[in-house]
Amino acid sequence: DVQLVESGGGSVEVGGSLRLSCTYSGNTYSNFCLGWFRQAPGKEREGVAAIYTGDNTTHYPDSVKGRFTISQDRAKNMIYLQMSSLKPEDTAMYYCAAVPKRRTYDCYAGSPDFGYWGQGTQVTVS
Repeated sequence: DVQLVESGGGSVEVGGSLRLSCTYSGNTYSNFCLGWFRQAPGKEREGVAAIYTGDNTTHYPDSVKGRFTISQDRAKNMIYLQMSSLKPEDTAMYYCAAVPKRRTYDCYAGSPDFGYWGQGTQVTVS
């Protein structure tokens, strides 16, 4: 099992920046695909970033490309989501997720394979 805990959410003005953090623990000795998802009320869950721990390959959907950056600190078992130029439509609950993966090409934002989830952290842009 893998446990994930997000932090760093909050309220920010339009155009502002925010950095989310996620610490993961448990059975983490293998390589993982780690990702960030978000879900706004009444909307489907959307994957916004993914990173493969084995080689740092990242993936983003067009909706956030150029504004969001995912990164990892493997030594600390943490990933981050740096969000900039925030828009009201970025308002959502943001979740950290993980799935063991052998290959980087299987790791992409929004993958249905993610099986471990954090509790979420709220981001409000206004």
